[in-house]
Amino acid sequence: MIGAGALLECLDDPRVRQVLAVVRTPTGVRHAKLEEVVHRDFHDYASLQPRWPEFDACLFCLGVSSVGMDEAAYRRITFDLTLAAARSMVEVNPGMVFCYVSGRSTDGTARGPVMWARVKGETENALLALTFKAAYMFRPGYIQPMRGVRSSTRWYQAVYNVIGPLYPLLRRLWPGAVTNTVTLGRALLRVSAEGYPVKVLEGLDINRAGESA
Repeated sequence: MIGAGALLECLDDPRVRQVLAVVRTPTGVRHAKLEEVVHRDFHDYASLQPRWPEFDACLFCLGVSSVGMDEAAYRRITFDLTLAAARSMVEVNPGMVFCYVSGRSTDGTARGPVMWARVKGETENALLALTFKAAYMFRPGYIQPMRGVRSSTRWYQAVYNVIGPLYPLLRRLWPGAVTNTVTLGRALLRVSAEGYPVKVLEGLDINRAGESA
């Protein structure tokens, strides 16, 4: 869902000349800027590595809920998969900016009692240690899908359908905990192009960056 929202903003932004979308299943989107690659093994990027020098930034939006997962399985997707991509990129294109969509309440110490927050924190720290031109961690809370974007998880989408009419109120009441796919996508683009004063963007930072883009 987050990746679909970011893709729409990339295609609309005149600063973006080319987009390579690395996906698990075809998006169905057609655009002159867009090249789509259906990739089967997200722990191995050898076939794509020669392409990385063509790009200025990676917006890494792939992730999974920790619900029903043990730590080993969650770590394999959250840490191992993300670092496989990032290490493949930085090896051939250290001039790239890497933007990672993490999550609100991530544990930056990577030592806390909450499994998902600890693994996310370890992932953020490992990314920040790589020798990219810059790396930024985005920690959104609740994200309302916009512009026809839908979650692939049925019960998530049911929640979004119910909460959608209340989104403007929630945004006013909890400006640091609530955002939407348009604002997040624009924030990812603005930060990748212009930088940001901090490397870890919490909810207020995301909304400020995205709404002023």
